[in-house]
Amino acid sequence: MTPLRLLGILTAIGFFLLAVRAYRRRRISRLSLIIVTALTLVLGMLALAPELFDPVFGWFHVVPGDERRLVFALTVAIFVLLFLVLRAQAHADGNERAIRLLVEALGRERFDREQAAALPEGERLVVVMPAYDEAENVGGVIAALPATIDGIHVVPLVVSDGSEDDTAEVARAAGALVAELPIRRGGGLALRVGYDIALELGASVVVTMDADGQHRPEELATMVAPILAGEADYVNGSRMLGDFERESLVRHVGVHVFSRLVTLLTGRRITDPSSGYRAARTDLLRRLVLEQDQFWTSEILIEALRHRARVVEVPVTIAMRSSGASKKPGNLRYGWNFSKVIIQTWLR
Repeated sequence: MTPLRLLGILTAIGFFLLAVRAYRRRRISRLSLIIVTALTLVLGMLALAPELFDPVFGWFHVVPGDERRLVFALTVAIFVLLFLVLRAQAHADGNERAIRLLVEALGRERFDREQAAALPEGERLVVVMPAYDEAENVGGVIAALPATIDGIHVVPLVVSDGSEDDTAEVARAAGALVAELPIRRGGGLALRVGYDIALELGASVVVTMDADGQHRPEELATMVAPILAGEADYVNGSRMLGDFERESLVRHVGVHVFSRLVTLLTGRRITDPSSGYRAARTDLLRRLVLEQDQFWTSEILIEALRHRARVVEVPVTIAMRSSGASKKPGNLRYGWNFSKVIIQTWLR
């Protein structure tokens, strides 16, 4: 027996034992165990008695010599592996979507509807603030928000993204409506929950801003002015047109790179696609398809442009966070994932 055939037998036995162990621990289904058993059986038979497969080789006109049969077997194995990978990915995507929908539903369910019932009548502008462990900052941000803008009631809505501190309690004490997600899933999912609740509250305009103090509440009127004047459907707050405190040279360069990329793909000049200070008409939000749980800022912008929304950029000031540590990942990971979201959204 050649070393290659011996390796095939040992591999088949190893995979079968791993599958049995995983099945006993309920990590895979019975169907998966059956599939693995069938594949390992074929592999073992091919290694032990390859002559049993002569009819198969003959049907495909694969004659002995020059390792043709080995190449054929490897080619078939690659196609089988591709099928299994696609099957596993389909299951993973289905589970991911189910978890996403469940968390969103739980977030909407845990919203303070009794407190919302006490809101004053009239037109409403809802300010959605996704927050994760921002108890130190969120109260000050809420307190600095104006009560009204041009006669429109400003309603702060904090979506606690699985916070482990007192973010929700501090936000309620400061006068904000609060929705709590049971686990942390990312600012994008928290934002979708906030949008759904804002629509439920009958908002005419929805603004998103950070809960860490980087966005200035006193610039809220500037953010919504083009929408209230009927000149825009979507407003993007741009630090490049306004002012900012630079976090790092890499992040600063990244803003320019993402700006060029979005401009190239959409044909519309955008100076700051990573800004989280946004405003949108609710009739536009109802039409947007938002799927990203993280790195969502580029997704909503590209979606708005896809729907031919009137997009306007206004100058804003982005400061360093008031206190606490940033929740953003490292520069390389952030840049890779942000770029991936841009491309994925554009390819829809």
